[in-house]
Amino acid sequence: MEKLIVAFATNDGEHFMSNHFGDADYYHIYEIDPTSAKFIKVIENTTEEEDEEIHADPKKAKGISELLKEENVFVVGSKVFGPNIKRIKKKFVCLLLKEKSINDAIKKVSENHDMIISEWNKGEDRNFLNL
Repeated sequence: MEKLIVAFATNDGEHFMSNHFGDADYYHIYEIDPTSAKFIKVIENTTEEEDEEIHADPKKAKGISELLKEENVFVVGSKVFGPNIKRIKKKFVCLLLKEKSINDAIKKVSENHDMIISEWNKGEDRNFLNL
């Protein structure tokens, strides 16, 4: 059974924030399958907003992608994504989540495991998933 390595965008470790995925202070990394979830670690978002020369700066998307790829993440979740989603979805399955808490989102990811794997397998032509 394939495990999903998921990064959730958060400022407090428990809830999603109302800003874009790339503006999160932290990414909480989890390993999730249909029957379990395991917290892996917290990654600080080291891309600085001041470094963003233009809105939806491709350098910011690249920096976040590199940060998360180092942790073998291939699924990202947030309540809000900005225009860089068109770049991010080429490297990750992007989950647009309705839940406010990360715990509720973990359950949603677990319930939709097979659909997320199917979307990942589409390669760079994948779309974001609205859960």
